[in-house]
Amino acid sequence: MSKKKTILDLQQMKERGEQAAWMVIYDSCMASFAEEAGMDMILVGDSMGMIIYGYEGTVPVTMDMSIAHCQGVRRGAPNTYIIGDMPFGSYQSSCEDAVNNAVRFIKEGGVDAIKLEGGVAVADRIRAISNAGIVVFGHIGLTPQSSAAMGGFKVQGKTTASAKAVIEDAVAVYRAGARTLLLEGVPEETAAYIHRILPIPVYGIGAGSDCDGQVILAADALGVYKNFTPKFAKKYCNLGEIATQGMKEFIDEVKTGVFPAPEHKYKFTGDRDEFASFLAEYEKNLEL
Repeated sequence: MSKKKTILDLQQMKERGEQAAWMVIYDSCMASFAEEAGMDMILVGDSMGMIIYGYEGTVPVTMDMSIAHCQGVRRGAPNTYIIGDMPFGSYQSSCEDAVNNAVRFIKEGGVDAIKLEGGVAVADRIRAISNAGIVVFGHIGLTPQSSAAMGGFKVQGKTTASAKAVIEDAVAVYRAGARTLLLEGVPEETAAYIHRILPIPVYGIGAGSDCDGQVILAADALGVYKNFTPKFAKKYCNLGEIATQGMKEFIDEVKTGVFPAPEHKYKFTGDRDEFASFLAEYEKNLEL
């Protein structure tokens, strides 16, 4: 079992050019698979709103939901670096709320760091949380929590003016004390420049290959979520098809009497005559 990474390990990986691989996961079972596979990090993302709870977006996700899923992931992957994703409403109102909720992630959720969305607008929150001794992962570009204000899930940084805004957000996040930065839905040219100027690890999800590592939703990579697959996601297997086929076989075997077979049944080991006598006597007095 490999030793759990620290933020210093992530920084050293950047400095020696080693790519970090991480996935977005919400449950103990999948987290255990990720740890066994050697995943560098796991993000317990607020995308659970769509993947787990069936919402149309991430906004309905609450702190209590997020904490519960972080606890499950930690139990499944005790030796993996885990990031808790601060949900919408947990840090927008004030620095005090931001710090208090970040502390909950560390104390109750058992995570190693928190992630929050936004650049210039949330720099003071990032600074406050960092000053409280908590590792902050920044997240800019396409930020799902504010997608409504963007007019939908739109790529950011495609024009010079838009790229300038993303770059300014990146610099603000770094100056505020974030220890890493996640770029989502950003053209490779914009991401490459940010990667070049910032001394902290810069990771990508739909930001091209000129980054210090890549993150992807396990639900996308493993073919679990069928409602939508973003352009930047690669499907490495199709667990959804396998699961559906397995369920069809189960339904067929139940309806035809094939399941449960003898090997799936427990055997009675007592005296059968004694049991039969007991049942006969019991039934005489049974009223239903």
